[in-house]
Amino acid sequence: MTGSEPAQQVRLDKLREADERQLVEAAQRDRARFADLYDRYFEMVYAYAARRLRDRAATEDVTSEVFRKALQNLAKFKWTGAPFGAWLVRIASNVIADRAKRAAREQQVEPSLTVGLLPRGQSAAVQAQEADLEQAERRAHLFRIVSDLPDDQQRVVMLRFAEEKTIREIAIQLERSEGAVKQLQFRALEKLRKRILTTEDTEEN
Repeated sequence: MTGSEPAQQVRLDKLREADERQLVEAAQRDRARFADLYDRYFEMVYAYAARRLRDRAATEDVTSEVFRKALQNLAKFKWTGAPFGAWLVRIASNVIADRAKRAAREQQVEPSLTVGLLPRGQSAAVQAQEADLEQAERRAHLFRIVSDLPDDQQRVVMLRFAEEKTIREIAIQLERSEGAVKQLQFRALEKLRKRILTTEDTEEN
């Protein structure tokens, strides 16, 4: 017997935590090893920021700032049972909230527009961060699959779903007909669907 599914998940979680802890402690001893953490968590942080900002330049700025702050404060990181990724998500949340508050001050936006980004109760904040971490990891996985698509299909998917552009806007930007863009989108989504189903089957087995 290979054990129950919950037991297998517990073992996987423990192995993942041990691996994660080893990477963090190595980076705390030698800052040059922070590159390993950057490589492992870049897609997750980028996905988290992309979902909230929906602007490529802003997403790149926030992602860069998150890792800058993480490196700067790495020595202060202590294990409390929460994943290292949750700590990065908390930093990202704070960076995005700071940007929103700056924008509110500069543009005199009503405070109610940014209230959703402000800190909440401790337990609620922890639950939200855990949910955000899971969602960011799922989006990072999707980004990896998208990156395997042909360049033209990849660009259409990113413009359509990450930047939320219309078919017409994408056609103009890519200098293609709307029909061609729709075909690229259809082919890309079919490939993504097959890849996702294959991945799910592999994980179940």
